[in-house]
Amino acid sequence: MSFVSMAVAQQRQYHLNHEWAKIWINPQNGSIDLLYDISITLDSGPDIDRVFVGQPQGDFTIGVAVDQYGRTLETSDASSGSDYKVQVNLFSPLRAGQTVRFNLTTNVASMVYEDPIYPGNVGMQFTPTWWQDAVVLDLQVQIVLPPGVTASEVRTTQELWNGTVPENGQLSIFWQRGNLSPNQRYTFGVSFPARYVQSYVKLPTGIVAFFQKYGLYILTTSVTIGLVGAVIYVRKHKYLIPRISIETLGVRRGLTAVEASYLLDMKPTMIVTETLYGLLQKRAVWIESTTPFKLRIMPQFQNKTDYTLSGQLRYFEIDFLHAIKWDGSLDEEKLAQTVISLRHTVEEKLRGYCRRDTIDYYRKIVAKAWEQVEQAGAPELASKAYDEQLLWLFLDPNYRARTQTVFSNRAFEPSPLWLWYWYGYQHYHPHATYKPNIENPAQATKPPTIPGADFANNIATAVEKTSNNIVTNVEKFANTILTAPAASKASSSPAHHGASCVCACAACACACACVSCACACAGGGVG
Repeated sequence: MSFVSMAVAQQRQYHLNHEWAKIWINPQNGSIDLLYDISITLDSGPDIDRVFVGQPQGDFTIGVAVDQYGRTLETSDASSGSDYKVQVNLFSPLRAGQTVRFNLTTNVASMVYEDPIYPGNVGMQFTPTWWQDAVVLDLQVQIVLPPGVTASEVRTTQELWNGTVPENGQLSIFWQRGNLSPNQRYTFGVSFPARYVQSYVKLPTGIVAFFQKYGLYILTTSVTIGLVGAVIYVRKHKYLIPRISIETLGVRRGLTAVEASYLLDMKPTMIVTETLYGLLQKRAVWIESTTPFKLRIMPQFQNKTDYTLSGQLRYFEIDFLHAIKWDGSLDEEKLAQTVISLRHTVEEKLRGYCRRDTIDYYRKIVAKAWEQVEQAGAPELASKAYDEQLLWLFLDPNYRARTQTVFSNRAFEPSPLWLWYWYGYQHYHPHATYKPNIENPAQATKPPTIPGADFANNIATAVEKTSNNIVTNVEKFANTILTAPAASKASSSPAHHGASCVCACAACACACACVSCACACAGGGVG
């Protein structure tokens, strides 16, 4: 059986496009929030169903794992003995030639240690994963320091930094390495004044003296992820003062149009309107009246258990459906919570990414959506492109004028399936004659072609009036969202405490600096 297992492992060839790690030091308790962004390509061999993410000790709490499409991945604590790891189940098997990208956040306790070399300082040391059977094309590490720490107060280990970068008013240190060979590893460390943290691990006097005499000391537990595991690298490093400014960890891809609408500062009522149009596109709701605003959940979505488990709807769409009362009116408090939940989710997804670059990225997506509509030749193709890109087009503040321009010289050919259009046509068109078959649009007669100018005015009017009418008390609705507390971190405080000293296994080619501590080597892998 061992021979067969080894043969299968040898057949699987893969590489990492990038391994990005971002650490936030929590000054209140000396723990860290750790975010890993991993991109793996399977070159050949058996499918990969799951990835095991190593943790440095048993005192960790799992946050959330999300793939590149914004889908939440199942996670579980797969630790065994002193082998600490998180199992991340991929949404679907990774096959040869395919790439998967996912994030994982955890909270790890007792990560900040007293620095015996520089009295009055504390610090931590971090070893990203080394991959025994794979190359890493891009390794990036960013450590966000506690509020108030300045560049002149920070020292880093002999592993030269790439620079410093601001992070929401806080200083962070950044490293980047490329083309790592299999099993190649780097260790990064920071040291800063202890007054910026309220809690840290103090080293016993006798051990401090031993370290100073023999040149060994520990800053903190080293954290890793992947196939090999986590180890502690206990060797004396010379600290250097960082300088030079560079960019952060890049663009957050995979947001939906509705999620991007929050990022692009759309009004809360417009975010709700976009969610509604998405539900109309999926034929999940129909608008019975606009004054007062009343909705009807379509039969196939009336069972809340079914639409929660079916996977057809996004989390914010499900929240919207829960805000519909029995009489078709909207519970505005629940509607506000829908936007708050969306905001919290998007902010969590943005952790570890450059907000400015991400905003620019989604603005380009909006521009490309317009290009697809504008470059479509026949009216039928342009109309179909408009339907497919509808939610992205809404993110353009000039969508009304752009729509008028695109359809100024061509007609619009709607499909009977497009409830988002027939809602607006029926309620806002002054001379509506066509009656869509709401219960079964596929069996409806072919709808008439609409003059481009009429269509442009109708869709713009429908969107604007919906945004204005969907909430009766706009000021109260907006204040509820604005005054809602910020989202809590995905990872919470650890429930139990680990050893008070740091060590590593001899099997991981490290030395243990404290004979009383347990081995912190975390095995990992894929399957």
